[in-house]
Amino acid sequence: MNTRTALGKYGEEAAVRALCTAGLRIVARNWRCGRAGEVDIVALDGDTLVICEVKTRRAEGFEHPMAAVRTAKVERLRRLAELWLSKHGGAPPGGVRIDLVGVLVPRRSGAPEIEHVRGVG
Repeated sequence: MNTRTALGKYGEEAAVRALCTAGLRIVARNWRCGRAGEVDIVALDGDTLVICEVKTRRAEGFEHPMAAVRTAKVERLRRLAELWLSKHGGAPPGGVRIDLVGVLVPRRSGAPEIEHVRGVG
């Protein structure tokens, strides 16, 4: 496993812990749908399905993790949400929401800084 992959996995683990602490229930991780792409985390927030993108960066880097999610990525997440719904019986009563979790990992030591933004798309 290379450093970038390890950093991404670490960030996803941190995001899962933060989402669970916030009361969400994780339904799937790294859900792939052929060439359409991958959803990092699928969760339930009450009766709302949450499609969650996780971006992890080292602190003091040149770009904040939230800046890495542009319009094209949000559109891809919308398509993936539709594919999830078609494969899993449709939307729950609370509908669907796309969230973003940004994880900033300190260069040396300490806890990561985690930011959860609800409803980005």
